[in-house]
Amino acid sequence: MPEIIFNGPAGRLEGRYSHSKYKNAPLALVLHPSPEHGGTMNNKINYALFQNFVSRGFSALRFNFRGVGRSQGTFDRGEGELSDAASALDWMQEINPNAPYVWIAGFEFGAWIGMQLLMRRPEIKGYISVAPPAHIYDFSFLAPCPTSGLILHGEKDDVVPQESIEKFVEKLYQQKGISIDHRTVEGANHFFHDHTEILSQHVHDHLNKAGGGRRVDVDEKAIAA
Repeated sequence: MPEIIFNGPAGRLEGRYSHSKYKNAPLALVLHPSPEHGGTMNNKINYALFQNFVSRGFSALRFNFRGVGRSQGTFDRGEGELSDAASALDWMQEINPNAPYVWIAGFEFGAWIGMQLLMRRPEIKGYISVAPPAHIYDFSFLAPCPTSGLILHGEKDDVVPQESIEKFVEKLYQQKGISIDHRTVEGANHFFHDHTEILSQHVHDHLNKAGGGRRVDVDEKAIAA
């Protein structure tokens, strides 16, 4: 998997990019959790999301926000990281000018950044938000949310309270013209230990229904359990 370095607003940004073997493939951008708590592009959930998109024929990119790994700059509590994400999407679009659409995925802090980016970029067709930290960050900017997507949360998440996710999703449900696929993974904690495969099956199932990339067979009995 090629390591890439591209220019961001605070200096060079480090990433991993997989170019699709299919002509004019869609794009996927995957965003990692908060650097304040050790989040990097190599986070297990981030890597799983990245591989989900690669297996569906997307050209996919995961990268380190400013100040993480070999990326230059310092943590900016969201504003700078949003600019980093926009630069990452710009980089992908420059080398994939005929990509038909974009999906964005993020875990925790990355979910918050991703949903801000989709408000600014109409080419983003859908999103995967894993454990969006609605108890810490303000998601009121999603008024209205411009596109449908999947929100995943672990039943035993002791970091992001279940009530905060439910309130967040309830507000989204009230909006017209979009579909919110909210799923709680039974038995999973915040980091989906021993549940990463089930998480991936949920992602594939949602993308199959939403028309994201090429269809992938999933174990429907497993995700319904």
